[in-house]
Amino acid sequence: MEIVDRVQQLVARVEAFDDPTARATAQELLDATLEMYGDGLERIVQALDEAGEPGAKVKDALVSDGVVASLLMIHGLYPVDLETRVQEALERVRPYMESHGGGVEVLGLEDDVLRLRLHGSCDGCPSSASTLELAIKQELEESAPDLLGIEVEGLVEQKQPSFSSGALPLVSAEPSWTTLDVAGLDGDKATRATVNGTRLLLANVGGTLLAYRDTCAACRSPLVHGALEGGVLTCPSCSRQFALPLAGRLVGGTEPLQLTPVPLLVEDGAVKVAVA
Repeated sequence: MEIVDRVQQLVARVEAFDDPTARATAQELLDATLEMYGDGLERIVQALDEAGEPGAKVKDALVSDGVVASLLMIHGLYPVDLETRVQEALERVRPYMESHGGGVEVLGLEDDVLRLRLHGSCDGCPSSASTLELAIKQELEESAPDLLGIEVEGLVEQKQPSFSSGALPLVSAEPSWTTLDVAGLDGDKATRATVNGTRLLLANVGGTLLAYRDTCAACRSPLVHGALEGGVLTCPSCSRQFALPLAGRLVGGTEPLQLTPVPLLVEDGAVKVAVA
């Protein structure tokens, strides 16, 4: 959210003050302001709880607002605890990871820092970092913005990020999430979509939607007109076969070939893909 980013920028500027007295005074002012608003929010929540059913409806509406929800979380007033929200977020993203032959496991949640492990095809796969940053990160930012950090096992070729309190880190290249119209994509079939100039292959495999770049990993030809049967897509140009439910890996042969998966999420019936 824009206002949250603005607050974080201002806090960073305050922390960079050369004058220690000015820095301490600004920090004290910020703490006092937060305490004042926290006390006010607590009284509002208490009044709504005491109002019975009418108050409950207003409270539900406030909780569903992203900005208000963030404020409630900061002051420990959100009605759903952090661990429950984390588990619910991971449950929403788990079908996407399983569709690529991987999974995510919670190792622990201590001092508001979440420890995860990626396993299956995601463990050691070049797309692991993308899977975490795009799919898991988005869900956790929306459901648990009060997390202070995430530690992940099972990633390769990715430096462990550092975290500052109050927000999850942003990836270096923020992707663009695009909602797609997949009407008619039922049964085991594939179609093409173009997002930000990038050709994508969208496939329905046993009711699970998958997205890949529409390029054969072997001959670089388009795949959209290839035969799809039992989750295996055959390239119409070179006849190599790729298992879509297994992260697009080559079926048979000794070549280390794999299609390039694209993060796909289904939220409230809307299908979204992320192309950096």
